[in-house]
Amino acid sequence: MAQSHDNFAGMVLDSYAEVHWPVDTPFPQCNVSFMPRRLLVFCAASLLLTLPYQSVSRRQETWFGTWSLNLEKAESPRYKRVITRIEPWEDGLRVTYDMVGIRGGVTHTEWAGKFDGRDYPMQGVDYVMTNAYRRIDNQTYEIHIKLDGVLTATARVTVSLDGRTLNVATSERSGDGQTKTSNATYERL
Repeated sequence: MAQSHDNFAGMVLDSYAEVHWPVDTPFPQCNVSFMPRRLLVFCAASLLLTLPYQSVSRRQETWFGTWSLNLEKAESPRYKRVITRIEPWEDGLRVTYDMVGIRGGVTHTEWAGKFDGRDYPMQGVDYVMTNAYRRIDNQTYEIHIKLDGVLTATARVTVSLDGRTLNVATSERSGDGQTKTSNATYERL
């Protein structure tokens, strides 16, 4: 055993292949002169084929991403921090809210829905609440919010043209028929 260690004592390994290739096996012979050119052509073709799909999906899905509520612009902040994630889900979106209250309580809610105007249930609340989504354009969609089947609020979600901010304008109807409008501004993280 001591002799095998002595054989490697002064050896310097120059490449990955020398370290990982079996010692008694010769390196394979191959023609490498055309490999970089083939690789370059393959990468260029792959890039050209995928770019149109990426640019179309980005234009149509400007609201997808992670957003943080701008508390300085909030009309009546009830939370210390609000983070929302809007992700693709089937033909619609999945929205997740993580909110930290002023006294430290944490609330997690989520819902998913398609842009078909149907009611989709909200998860993480103690009452029956549904949201119905309708796409307005590539920057805007609308949500009809119902409690126990009764329309109580409508929210319009709009992403700025530069894609950095998301504004939510909500019109709520109170039990006595009064309408209150509020705005919330989120910034992309």
